[in-house]
Amino acid sequence: MTARTATVSRRTAETSIDISLNLDGSGKFRTETGVGFLDHMLSHIAKHGVFDLEVRCTGDLWIDQHHTVEDIAIALGEAFAKAVGDKAGLVRAGFAYMPLDEALARAAVDLSGRPYAVLDLRLLGREVGGMPPDLFNHFLESFAFAARINLHLSVLAGVNDHHKIEAAFKALARALDAAVRIDRRRAGDIPSTKGTL
Repeated sequence: MTARTATVSRRTAETSIDISLNLDGSGKFRTETGVGFLDHMLSHIAKHGVFDLEVRCTGDLWIDQHHTVEDIAIALGEAFAKAVGDKAGLVRAGFAYMPLDEALARAAVDLSGRPYAVLDLRLLGREVGGMPPDLFNHFLESFAFAARINLHLSVLAGVNDHHKIEAAFKALARALDAAVRIDRRRAGDIPSTKGTL
């Protein structure tokens, strides 16, 4: 089987980012973004998606976290798009529910090539781990569009915003894991009646 890996470097006046991704990994991760809570969420993508993931970023955090969070999402999405290639033989879609104490999140993804994001995180409007709540929506939307996936991600229950976000990222990781798996029955066929994704 061809290695399903990707490396992405993104350089702007605001950030310098290097990402490596292995879809057939074992959940190893190394994240150095300068934003502790984002590192925590990226580690969940690796561990619960069973991907090997390295993310290194130097960003203009003296301004705020926005550019760092946005650009990492874009670069990570590009890495996923690159690693899945033409999507031949993939399952293509996946979903997962993930509880964390009182919180419950549901994620559904389709590697359709038609990017879209429907998000309902039900955050209370306070910072979570030092991150403004709007940045979580922005990260997820930017990731979905760069990865060219359809993403539906909802928090169905919860009181603690940390628990809600963590459950959401774990659900996303598990949905991605399901979607990028190889379906041997397809024998390398593109999983679309169109013949392309």
